[in-house]
Amino acid sequence: MQGGRLMVVEANCLGWGFLLLVAALSFEVPSSGSAGFEEGEAAYIRGDYSTALREFLPLAKAGHLGAQFYLGHMYAYGQGVPLDYAEALKWYRLAAEKGLPDAQVNLGHMYDTGKGIPQDYREAAKWYRLAAAQGDADAQTYFGVMHADGRGVTQDYREAVKWFRLAAGEGNAEAQLYLGLMYSKGQGLPQDHRESAKWLHLAAARGNASAMKNLGLLHELGLGVPRDLIEAYAWYSLAIAHHVPGPERDSSVGNRDRVGGQLSPEELARAQQMARDIDTRFKQLGKAVPK
Repeated sequence: MQGGRLMVVEANCLGWGFLLLVAALSFEVPSSGSAGFEEGEAAYIRGDYSTALREFLPLAKAGHLGAQFYLGHMYAYGQGVPLDYAEALKWYRLAAEKGLPDAQVNLGHMYDTGKGIPQDYREAAKWYRLAAAQGDADAQTYFGVMHADGRGVTQDYREAVKWFRLAAGEGNAEAQLYLGLMYSKGQGLPQDHRESAKWLHLAAARGNASAMKNLGLLHELGLGVPRDLIEAYAWYSLAIAHHVPGPERDSSVGNRDRVGGQLSPEELARAQQMARDIDTRFKQLGKAVPK
């Protein structure tokens, strides 16, 4: 029986300036003690952390990988227990050393960000690589970013492209974004703005604000797509709606206003309607596309 899915961490990838969401706890629950695990997981999902802790703790001590992962997450975020990075690290490591990709990703993230532990990019890369080798798309994306930035590994754009392509093929929006950017910059492969636009559009369809912003730029400059200020305005507007507050959202606001100053009132109305239509289409698509 497969475990539930859980959004676990959010990280700012150094050198790229975009947010990555490490999605999704997904693993095979061992048959031993699975009933208690399922009860703990159901309690966790409804926010009943005391019950979740009561169910997970004996299972985790007995070696249940899923329970160990959840305990690590609960300590990492202070859910039903005091915030304790050392405890989080302990439980993540136990599950990671037994090969659970989700735990390997989160352990790598703790080393990557220096959260509760001395920052160690080499150690982060080690755990990302182990999870990536098991086909974990989030780990493949992280590992690709480390190669693109040269953190913990030798900078190698071709290697970054390899990992981005694997994860992008699995529908990982962040990997699709990064692959689109690599095509746009010509890093690790020949520059190809049309191919860039293709991957950025796939990421945008999954709600990635950075991809929307970059699509706006391609349409504003006519790179890989026809130059179209109306569509550029629409993409910048969508990026603003999907960004979290911060410098990148502010940049999209500036881009939208710059393009908007070149449009007539009639064109501006068309651009705003186009943004609404794209957003509606993507929301409808999202009902059928797994995240």
